[in-house]
Amino acid sequence: MARNFADLFEHAVDAMPDRVALLEGDRSLTFAEVDARANQLAAHLSDVGIRAGAHIGFQMHNGIETVETLLACFKTRAVPININYRYGVEELRYVYGNADLAALVYHATYAAAVHEAAASVPSVHHRIVVDDDTAHTEPPVDAVHYEDAVAAGAPERRSTERSADDLFMMYTGGTTGMPKGVMWRQEDMWRVLGGGIDFYTGEPVADEYQQSRVGAQGAQVTWFVLPPLIHAAAMMPTFTALWSGNAVLFEPRFDPDRVWQAVARHGPQVMVITGDAMARPLLAAYRAAPVDASGLFAIGSGAALLSQSVKNELLELFPSLVITDSIGSSETGFGGIGFAQKDDNPGRGPRVQTGRGSLVVDDEGRRVEPGEEGWLAKTGSVPIGYYKDPAKTERLFKTVDGVRMVVTDDRAKVETDGSVTLLGRGNMVINTGGEKVFVEEVEGVLKAHDGIYDAVVVGVPHERWGRQVAAVVSVSAPLDGAALDRHVRAHLAGYKVPKQVWLTDAVSRAPSGKPDYRWAKEYVANRPPDYQAE
Repeated sequence: MARNFADLFEHAVDAMPDRVALLEGDRSLTFAEVDARANQLAAHLSDVGIRAGAHIGFQMHNGIETVETLLACFKTRAVPININYRYGVEELRYVYGNADLAALVYHATYAAAVHEAAASVPSVHHRIVVDDDTAHTEPPVDAVHYEDAVAAGAPERRSTERSADDLFMMYTGGTTGMPKGVMWRQEDMWRVLGGGIDFYTGEPVADEYQQSRVGAQGAQVTWFVLPPLIHAAAMMPTFTALWSGNAVLFEPRFDPDRVWQAVARHGPQVMVITGDAMARPLLAAYRAAPVDASGLFAIGSGAALLSQSVKNELLELFPSLVITDSIGSSETGFGGIGFAQKDDNPGRGPRVQTGRGSLVVDDEGRRVEPGEEGWLAKTGSVPIGYYKDPAKTERLFKTVDGVRMVVTDDRAKVETDGSVTLLGRGNMVINTGGEKVFVEEVEGVLKAHDGIYDAVVVGVPHERWGRQVAAVVSVSAPLDGAALDRHVRAHLAGYKVPKQVWLTDAVSRAPSGKPDYRWAKEYVANRPPDYQAE
């Protein structure tokens, strides 16, 4: 079966060398061209001492060079480590050191933070800087130009004995705690999030050549991947598309106007986004300046779920679209998929059909019955554990009745038809007077209000109840607190209604689209609320 991600890409190259693989602005490269450049970069990495198992950070926004860097790592059996380019120097210093980086590839716009952070991390002995729109003529003395590194290597593949056990690692977290590395076997990650198991049927593919074999027999589709490649919600759809012989279109940064211009120019059929954080500005930009988007037939959201009001608007503007929400995490991979329908109750949690190996378990790790609540869990292909954190690995990864599983912090309810309703993250529950409130449930209802553009919900101290529900919102119209209160009460119990509301110009979110709850808690702690319920 599949040995590693580079093998799967090379199968597509061999089957469809002349197809376009990557598009960015005015640039396009075929599968053969991407393969040759990745081989050249892989040769450079090997020549400077990067060996199998070495950790290589990539602090890069979306683009052709980012994919080439990932492929070069996989080709040499090195481990690419995603570095959040929004991190400050102290956060970068922590991740560089925690991940034991041997090398770092970064876009020039991040050079100042990179060099300040890396100066005190002695393991980082090689750096490569990638040109972008940052004005500079020479790289720092301790960095190599990306194009010079590519030019130094041979375009032919080097013979390398790869393995299904080759490591894939994804650093996750940082909005509620320090980032942590989740370790996977590459074949397991392929199985759960790269098309090695059919997302819709749950059936494993026949062999490692099936994706390229089927892709070569059909027409090519272009995927427009908008989330940052430093997140699995973008990286894995990108590779799934490439392994199947499809093209992937990128914009370096999320700019709604540029996105629609690229849609009009390239005519992608599939768009990958992350929740309302991307969908709402995309909708606003499209309404302001419509383009020909008739080629689109699917929009898929991962990492962050779409609110019902956004689903309604997407289906109104693009009635023929298939709109999906996928659930999963760095610890579970693909967990399930849901298809958008108009006018579902915004007070009901997102409902999905679970993927292969996904289940809901009780505190002892045993499957719950229909109608019961529990923890979302995953069996089958699951991660090895957390990098350098055996204690956390032991807490999250369990063996129950001889079955190894990962049990997440996500609460869910099994419905009578076998589908699963997501309730929210257990570690974000607000306990108010003994009642438990999942913040995601309240956020969905808030964002269904016409005047609310975005919202994040947190708990604040209360003398009687211990904690009470509060919200930070950005608005598209002047806030009428009483009307908002009535709207929420129409869908949720009274104890779930935000008693205090703060206004902000923009809700802070991670590049993945997930709310930054740490920011929200600091925001409400430093100023009086703009609305206080009676």
